[in-house]
Amino acid sequence: MTDDYIKHAYDPILPRKDEWPVVKLAKDRKAFITLVTEASMARILELTGNRLHLLKEELETALYRERMRLKQNPWLVDPDDEPLFWSKIKSSLLAVELEQGLSSEQKRKAYLDILETIVRRYVEEIASNFKHSHYKMTRSMVTFGFSRLLNAARVKGVKSFFSNQYSLQDKIQIIGETDQLRDLASKGTIVMVPTHFSNLDSILIGWTISTLGLPPFIYGAGLNLFNIQIFAYFMDALGAYKVDRRKKNLVYVETLKTYSSEAIQFGCHSLFFPGGTRSRSGNIESKLKLGLLSTAVEAQRANFEKNLNDVSGKIFIVPVTINYHFVLEAPSLIHEHLNLMGQERYYKETDEFSTSYKISKFLVKFFTKGSDISVSIGRAMDIMGNYVDEEGRSLDKFGRIVDCRDYFVSNGKLTVDTQREEEYTKALGNRIVEEFHKINRVFSSHVVAFTAFNLIKRANKKLDLFSLLKLPEEDISIPYDTFKAACTRVLDKIRQLKSQGRVHMAPHLNDDIDRIIRHGLDNVGMYHAKRPLVLGKSQEILTEDLNLLYYYHNRLQGYELEKLFKG
Repeated sequence: MTDDYIKHAYDPILPRKDEWPVVKLAKDRKAFITLVTEASMARILELTGNRLHLLKEELETALYRERMRLKQNPWLVDPDDEPLFWSKIKSSLLAVELEQGLSSEQKRKAYLDILETIVRRYVEEIASNFKHSHYKMTRSMVTFGFSRLLNAARVKGVKSFFSNQYSLQDKIQIIGETDQLRDLASKGTIVMVPTHFSNLDSILIGWTISTLGLPPFIYGAGLNLFNIQIFAYFMDALGAYKVDRRKKNLVYVETLKTYSSEAIQFGCHSLFFPGGTRSRSGNIESKLKLGLLSTAVEAQRANFEKNLNDVSGKIFIVPVTINYHFVLEAPSLIHEHLNLMGQERYYKETDEFSTSYKISKFLVKFFTKGSDISVSIGRAMDIMGNYVDEEGRSLDKFGRIVDCRDYFVSNGKLTVDTQREEEYTKALGNRIVEEFHKINRVFSSHVVAFTAFNLIKRANKKLDLFSLLKLPEEDISIPYDTFKAACTRVLDKIRQLKSQGRVHMAPHLNDDIDRIIRHGLDNVGMYHAKRPLVLGKSQEILTEDLNLLYYYHNRLQGYELEKLFKG
């Protein structure tokens, strides 16, 4: 991966919108909802072994958990008729139980009717509402708004607000395997799997897809985002399907997975965050949620079953890392992480950014600062984690061409083996984590945060993490020369890792060490009221918030750099 980033938007690979898979899906939305409903029911019946008492138990479990959700964790985005719907489901289940003289077949039909009612409601909620006119307008709004903010920030004067002196691609740098991604998107189906740090990720990835000239992707967006007005508009316009993490019952989970699998089989390029939710700790995800990821494996096998053996039936996994100097929601995210880890040992008031006003305020602040974002596109893989070449052919670790279909064949026949596919999904998840670390682009802010936290940790060896985080910030000071020497050691190791192909570096890390440190201090946590790191009047390194420093330090976990601070 080179340091070069694209400096202009690509021409679309499919100029006519009626060629876009997501448009075709939108036109067939009703039929697709019926297809997903029927496929979901078949999947649930298979999991319950077609046993009536097990189906009944799953329906009762769904009812109980949904009523608890409404009572304990309601959201504004929940439909007004939600309590009424589940009351009717309760009445229907009771009616079957109380009705005398029903045969097993009659009970089975009644339970299937109830299952269909629930599943169809779930599918209606999940399903994308993509509209080309809204997509086009949203894409223009995002590009225009971001560009104008950028230019207004960099050049003084009212006139500059309407100038095109600075490209948005200079601010949000797209690097990596962009040409391969475009080539493969015209040959098969892309499943893009990015890291997830901020609620802004969805909009940034949407803009990236558009800039690369790719047709719109469908993607799962947390239903909670639809609580925020500005995000609700963008999510609807960009074709997001809704994922409600509160719903843990089998009926919902299997319906969601079926929707994803069928959409991929339909040929829709898809995007989901395999970490499942934003990284609370600030680490690059190391443990992935395999539910939606498994739908890519399932869809690949299903395409082979349909005799789609050429590249058009191939599914390509493309890892992406989003690299920030700072994350808008970092204070609340690290609070949640530490609260979960330490329970009664850690407690602090939350600091969530949850309104359109706060999001808009953040965007203005972001663009009026000099901070950059990069989006790193990784090399495409097949569903087994093998790299693929420019023609979409799978390559083993020795560079030999392999047939992906062979992974699903037993005794000369293509067979469904759930346990085998679960193992394939785990292996794919591990490969994605490896690629996340390889294509991660280290920023100066990551270096200074990692170095400072480890120096503080080394100076307080006897303290565990939670005791360390309770240290008074006013008592923490690192001499500049000590800090500079440690940063130099960290950078030398990062350069070594880069030479081995194990990480990537932003170009500004090739600067003079003092300028790198200044750049990192200026950018790390730049939006927050309390800064993770500041330069004191006597040129010493200080912190105003140890929790935030810990959060930003975590971005370089996984490279064993902490060994540099032993002894």
